[in-house]
Amino acid sequence: MTFKEKVLEIVKKIPKGSTLSYKDVANFAGSSNAYRAVGTILKNNLDKKIPCHRVIKSDKTLGRYNGLQGKTKGELLRKENAI
Repeated sequence: MTFKEKVLEIVKKIPKGSTLSYKDVANFAGSSNAYRAVGTILKNNLDKKIPCHRVIKSDKTLGRYNGLQGKTKGELLRKENAI
């Protein structure tokens, strides 16, 4: 399994109402220092089944999100009671 596949599988399993940091995802995927790569993978992901909006920065700020029908990451996380 490639690093990208691992990242997408990890993010796919983040439950509604929860978040992980980019660094957490990198850790779980086996490359603790590859958190920027995680961001790039998620930035380029177009699969709507993968809840990329549930991945935030380690300092708890939201970071960017490529959007789902124009909604922001914050809107989606508030709707899920994650923030």
